[in-house]
Amino acid sequence: MSGSFAMKRRYVLGGALALAGCGLSERPYTERRQWPLLVPRPTSLPPRARGKVLQLRPLRAVAGMNQRGLQTLQPDGSLQIAFYEEWAVAPPEGVEDALRMWLAGSGLFSAVIGSGSRQTPDLVLEGELTALLADLGAGAARATIAVVVIDQHPNPARIRVQANETGVQQLNGTDAPAQVAAQIAALAAAFTETERALAPLA
Repeated sequence: MSGSFAMKRRYVLGGALALAGCGLSERPYTERRQWPLLVPRPTSLPPRARGKVLQLRPLRAVAGMNQRGLQTLQPDGSLQIAFYEEWAVAPPEGVEDALRMWLAGSGLFSAVIGSGSRQTPDLVLEGELTALLADLGAGAARATIAVVVIDQHPNPARIRVQANETGVQQLNGTDAPAQVAAQIAALAAAFTETERALAPLA
């Protein structure tokens, strides 16, 4: 009796495994793609001799902006985060590095440094990434950075700039490459506005 039960159990388990194997074999394999978060400048200028030193502190992010999956705002208002299409680094980290390189190539400052530098900054930029997504309803990508620029020389230090810098770029498609290209262009536009706000202080 016990032997018959064991044999039936083996048949049931074997059949279940065979069905599971068939299901897995029919499921298409999707490779995860990672997109570099690089924002090239059209032109770069050398550092300004005897210019001010700008420090860029670590970029903060609103809830959800730390996720690496590409974010898409659907026409119905829902937010979709891709699993197989993602930025190579977390957006706050990538945008911070890209913004530092962008401002370093502006020619406005003698140096653009991070928080770990031993140089004493004249100006400090604090920022928060509040949007980096493709808005399908609007047919455009949007990037927004909230920036605060603090002048270190007055005693006490005081805020000189406080603004939300937004860049918008039309989408040329809805697939991942089109979304990435539009979001990079939107970031370039937001960086340009940030640079423009900093220019009078340099």
